[in-house]
Formats: sequence, structure tokens, C-alpha cells
Amino acid sequence: MMNKHIQKLLKKKLAFVGSVDESEPFIKCMMVSKREDNIFFFDSNNASVRAAHWKKNPNACLYFYGGPIYRGVMLSGTMEIINDMELKKAHWKPLMKFVYKGGVTDPDYCILKFIAKKGRYYYMYKSEDFTF
Repeated sequence: MMNKHIQKLLKKKLAFVGSVDESEPFIKCMMVSKREDNIFFFDSNNASVRAAHWKKNPNACLYFYGGPIYRGVMLSGTMEIINDMELKKAHWKPLMKFVYKGGVTDPDYCILKFIAKKGRYYYMYKSEDFTF
């Protein structure tokens, strides 16, 4: 069972998201659009660099951090690129029209689905591993 600090960190809306190309790791900050237990969803672009990485190698990680005393939690798992119209409609927000000019049917709009398998919590020079 995850402690209350881990639970609080996993409710944050911003996560650092990691991918790997043929040889190097990459990371960027993304907004979590929805969470269901160990599954995190993000709105993204089919043509993005990260989508290309995950098509070749679905391994991914998320990192959340908080303060005032530094706490962090890293999750490792897999990322899936989803273009299911029903799921896209469920995630669609009107403001997204500014990014995806074609609306919910824009061919570049996709959903990223991260499934966490395990995690590592950091706090005060100590760490704690956990699984989902």
C-alpha cells in the first residue's frame, strides 16, 4: 500500500515523462489529463518525437515531485498511443481546439496511456520501492 505522500504526489497534474530512442533517453513535462489507479492519460500528437519513440519502444517512466521538503516518485511502465475515437471524445476539452484545429477528429490528436508497473519514492535521502 502506498503511503499518503506518494498518493498526494500522484495527484499532481504535471509529470516529467521519459522515453528512449535507439540510444538516448529523453524527458519532457506533460499535463496529466486523467488518472485511473496506476493508469495515467495524456493528450498528445501522433507526429510528436515521443510518439515515435514509444511506437518503437513502449518503455516509459513518469516522475512527480513536490515540496516544501523535496519528495519525488518515479513510476516505470509502458506507454501506448491510442487513437480510439470514443476515448478521444471522452478526453476532449474545448480549449484543445487551439492546438488541434481539426477538433477531436484532428488526425494528429492522440491519447497517451501510461500503465505503471512499479515505482520508487524518494524522501530525505531514503527510497522506497513499491508495485501496483
